[in-house]
Amino acid sequence: MQRLDLKQLLSQKLSPQQIQFIKLLQIPTAELEMRIKEEMEMNPALEEGSDDDKERSDDDDGNDDDDDFDADDSLDEDFEEGSSDDSYDSPEDNMVDDGGDLDLDDYLHSDEIAGYKMQGDGPGDEEDRDMPLAGTSTLVDSLLDQLGFLNLNEEQEAIGMQLIGSIDNDGYIRRELSSIANDLAFSQNIEATEPEIEAVLRKIQSFDPAGIAARDLQECLLLQLERLDQDENTEIAERIIDECYDEFTKKHYEKIRSRLDIEDYELKQAINIILKLNPKPGGSDAGAGKPQYIIPDFILTIENSQFNLTLNSRNAPDLRISREYADMFDAYDKSAKKDKKFKETVTFVKQKLDAAKWFIDAIKQRQQTLLRTMEAIVKRQREFFLEGDESKLRPMILKDIAEDIGMDISTISRVANSKSVQTEFGVYPLKYFFSEGIATDSGEDASSREVKHILKEIIDKENKKKPLSDDKLEKMLNEKGYNIARRTVAKYREQLNIPVARLRKEL
Repeated sequence: MQRLDLKQLLSQKLSPQQIQFIKLLQIPTAELEMRIKEEMEMNPALEEGSDDDKERSDDDDGNDDDDDFDADDSLDEDFEEGSSDDSYDSPEDNMVDDGGDLDLDDYLHSDEIAGYKMQGDGPGDEEDRDMPLAGTSTLVDSLLDQLGFLNLNEEQEAIGMQLIGSIDNDGYIRRELSSIANDLAFSQNIEATEPEIEAVLRKIQSFDPAGIAARDLQECLLLQLERLDQDENTEIAERIIDECYDEFTKKHYEKIRSRLDIEDYELKQAINIILKLNPKPGGSDAGAGKPQYIIPDFILTIENSQFNLTLNSRNAPDLRISREYADMFDAYDKSAKKDKKFKETVTFVKQKLDAAKWFIDAIKQRQQTLLRTMEAIVKRQREFFLEGDESKLRPMILKDIAEDIGMDISTISRVANSKSVQTEFGVYPLKYFFSEGIATDSGEDASSREVKHILKEIIDKENKKKPLSDDKLEKMLNEKGYNIARRTVAKYREQLNIPVARLRKEL
């Protein structure tokens, strides 16, 4: 039986302008430059440069000549009122309607603000803004060059290119040869058997780097061992990987020694050879041609135990309203002509002016939000920023900062997940300073990062012939005053990429 019910729901819908501000807030510093250039290309009413010659909006306080913001200085007065409110007013609330009977709602649409794609941090410091990057070749380029030196027929070359295209970032071919044969048949109309494909694969596996194009780790290690100078130790290493691979991965050394009938010193020398091999032969080249740089969003310095927090100057660009467009609108506004074409012109000019005003205000709001968030983090983590000691980090979650500055947790999350700060001890992502608390015997909370630091120290100092189990690690941490359960020890150990005790065992 069908029924028709009425339900009353209360929901909040973000305006297009609020969505654009959220995007502006979370993009990194390097991306902001690109975003501003896009906006200026699309909106001729927006210009780069200070606005000292003539005030163009009620929001400008005339301090555009200073790119940096000191942590102790007050920010733009326009944002002092209601600064604890996480919401950002839409353009309708911030812009003066100079056009009389023209309503902003009639022409300001969501597509008036340019969109953009989120990308990683771009090239380096301010001085290196136009620094040319050295040309580098990728792993694929290198393999294709080596393929060209082989005396292959047209079909074999096509197979080789298909195989090289199937190599992942770690340097492996993880697809079945039957799947590659199907690809060749459907995409290039080449009927190749699996033995024919494997024959070409063997040639590619002789390329540099050693171990490339292996289908699993065992094959990768064997390919590398084959390239080494052959002696007794290398031969034993090959036998270990070929005949006792499962025992090797589980570090069952006694079983290996017994099965291969070798002495302890021979096993130890062979294992040392294996441990020097590269389990990811493509890893060193995976990012070739894609250099990444971290551009800090904040710069924190210390003078006489006083913090000086500034925004990277790229976060505080000088933007102004075009004088030509402002004068043009003033002229139109005073004109007696009111025909349809004239009104369309006025609407267009006003549309660009208001969009430019909104963008400038949004950039200022972004600056304020970033600084207030970072100031709260510095205040809570003062001891760390003074000494750079990881054990000094206090427990701190997003909610703490949100409550400190009166903003929503989602806003703090966007800032923390995409920003970094340059300190006297290095560059840190903001999310580095957030961690949960662990209760201690003293009744205070210790940062989970501090506990991880202690845990790593204990494991680093353990006897590798008899590694500590998670149960023993739990007891040792409890003895140090940290009330932590075994499952939490296991979780932290895994987050530190430290294997279980059995796999940490050494000869």
